[in-house]
Amino acid sequence: MREQIPLLVNGRRSILLLPFFLFVLLFFTSAAMQLKFGSPAMTWEELLSIIFSHRGDDLRRTIVWEMRIPRILLGFMVGTMLGAAGTIMQGAMNNKLAGPELLGISSGASLAMAAITVLHLPVTVLFHPAIAFIGGLAGGLSVLIASRGSRGTVALLLIGMSVSAILNGLLIILISLGTSNDVNLLYTYLLGSLANRNWNYVIRMLPWFVMVLPFAFFFTRTLNLMQLGDEAAAGLGVQVHRARMWMLALCTGLVAITVAQCGPIGYIALIAPHLVRSLLSSLDARLVLPLSALCGGVLLTAADTIARLLLYPMEIPVGVWTTIFGGGLFLLFFVKRQGGGTRA
Repeated sequence: MREQIPLLVNGRRSILLLPFFLFVLLFFTSAAMQLKFGSPAMTWEELLSIIFSHRGDDLRRTIVWEMRIPRILLGFMVGTMLGAAGTIMQGAMNNKLAGPELLGISSGASLAMAAITVLHLPVTVLFHPAIAFIGGLAGGLSVLIASRGSRGTVALLLIGMSVSAILNGLLIILISLGTSNDVNLLYTYLLGSLANRNWNYVIRMLPWFVMVLPFAFFFTRTLNLMQLGDEAAAGLGVQVHRARMWMLALCTGLVAITVAQCGPIGYIALIAPHLVRSLLSSLDARLVLPLSALCGGVLLTAADTIARLLLYPMEIPVGVWTTIFGGGLFLLFFVKRQGGGTRA
């Protein structure tokens, strides 16, 4: 079965170049559109002058530097973490349908964050990622406990969907207990949004991004071996259960941090690894993981550009667009590969 996983050799490093440059081009195109278009209108010359020379009127400088640039940076970091989390989760479960939306992680983190708002808990924003992590971990552990004794990752995913549905039901009950002001605050947040994010959000996200994301790349060899199946991986020296728990904990941390800052943004974690594997025609985690992280950041930046500009001046939260487009792409991937079942 080892030949099913084409591993990286020196001659194949070039296959990274085309997807890498494609993602970089898409990112800068999306970022340029984010920076230029909107109100007030500005020419390309004015925009370049504001960015590189800090020249221009105060209003345009403030909008570019205090609103649009932080939003782009935050969206890229959030998408990068989601792309990495999706790759690790699918590898840990050895199932390409695995995602934080289906294993109770996103729902648990969202429920914890909603509780802070509705119950008016005295929790400073610096500790919101920790609260979201606890909620996401509780959701993920609920799935693991409920699935104890079941065989196969498909059963685990079905249980995860059930637990997510229960947590979403509890979330609706919790929201109904809040005031109208609480509901208004939670509405946009629970749809997943990057609107009105400034440098404070970027500064709060940056330490987590720098400290947590690098741990993902320690698991590339383990992910490659676990694609051979649990028994084969164990025979090659992998402590499968322990490795899976560590990887799921890491995924919970990556997702919970993004939920704390932007709300639950769906399908980026699920779609980015599928897209990268299709572009590379490879399952090698040493290739797929870094490009999936980059792809996630680019996808979210592009989706946020659509969210802000498509129906301007009205803005629909980016989480709605990622669900629409991500769900459509996932359906396309699934139909294309339905002959391989859920392990496609």
